[in-house]
Amino acid sequence: MEDNRITSHDEPPAYAARTPTVSPTSQIARDRSVAGGSALPWLLFLVTVAALAWLMFKPAKLGDPLATSLVAFEKQNRLTVFSAQLVPVVSSDDTRLFGLVHSKQVAVIPARVDYTLDLSAMTRDRLRWDEASKTLAVLLPPLKVTRPNLDEARAQYLREGVFITRDAQDKLNRNTTLLAEQQATTQAANPVLMNLARSAARDAIRQNLAIPLQVAGYGDVKVNVRFDGEPAPPP
Repeated sequence: MEDNRITSHDEPPAYAARTPTVSPTSQIARDRSVAGGSALPWLLFLVTVAALAWLMFKPAKLGDPLATSLVAFEKQNRLTVFSAQLVPVVSSDDTRLFGLVHSKQVAVIPARVDYTLDLSAMTRDRLRWDEASKTLAVLLPPLKVTRPNLDEARAQYLREGVFITRDAQDKLNRNTTLLAEQQATTQAANPVLMNLARSAARDAIRQNLAIPLQVAGYGDVKVNVRFDGEPAPPP
């Protein structure tokens, strides 16, 4: 309630207006409360920003190198590592009418064979990782040679015979085709070609595994590749 009476300086006031007193302790507590309330939203904002930054830029933890390698294999399933162009030269004879009619066909039929790896057979048991030297040892299954693909459109034929019937011609064609396929299969198993195919397979596997491991953060890694039955490289 406000007092509107006027008093002289000589007359003591009937009552003095009381000014609320605030202790230093309560004032400090009030100031802290106000400051804390105004700073809380900024504190939450900074904590949120820091958490997002940590999630976005935290160092990536390296995973399992064997799992990384197996994923690289699974993406391909089967890998053609080498192809060979072969040129079988075969001949076939046909005799009819009790040996009175004789015919012969010589055929040169180009053929192609592919050397492949069945990567679905690759399991963790075929991989070894040495962390100290950052070396991955890989044991591959044997190479598979595909069935020869005969290019009969480019084949060349030489026929001998006074009279060659249609049946005789069909038989000669079937025989020379079968013989060319068999010969191409035999040629494909030649040790020289097999060694070339294995060398190409090792190079392909090294490249297919080294790059994913480097991308995954393992740096410069060494990949040793060998086939079943081959001795392990010296340490």
